[in-house]
Amino acid sequence: MQTAYFSGGCFWCVEAIFQRIVGIIKLTSGYCNGNTSNPTYQDICLGVTGHAEVVKIEFDEFKISFKVLLDIFFEIHNPTTLNQQGNDRGTQYRSAIFYINNKQQLQAINMINLMSDNIVTQVTKLDCFYPAEDYHQNYFNNNLSKPYCQMLIRPKLDKYFSQ
Repeated sequence: MQTAYFSGGCFWCVEAIFQRIVGIIKLTSGYCNGNTSNPTYQDICLGVTGHAEVVKIEFDEFKISFKVLLDIFFEIHNPTTLNQQGNDRGTQYRSAIFYINNKQQLQAINMINLMSDNIVTQVTKLDCFYPAEDYHQNYFNNNLSKPYCQMLIRPKLDKYFSQ
């Protein structure tokens, strides 16, 4: 089993797509690489902790590669907007890949180098990870009828999986 950490805006959207990918074993929404210990969602929303909203992805490397995860990651969010995805604004919504080894770092950098010059995605070593509160886990599946899920997450799922 391998692990990847991606920040591509609101973790609910990122989680909802990766939940439907073959080879994913477990997902955990959370916060990483900030300057406070055990942050809460309220702390993160203030935009002063330095943490990013991330999804920790545990995957079976024999069924899906880190490179394929990178392909999906870059397809499901806008890597050219600094600290913003749609209406979500702030450093907690930055585009970032938090690597855990040199191989992940090199693969991420190589992929970015093949893309547009406008990419603002950070490639940073994972320093710390804190799981988000329970109500953030499996958010879309547990809240299908909520407006955010219907207006933002459902269209992203439909767009990605209709290709």
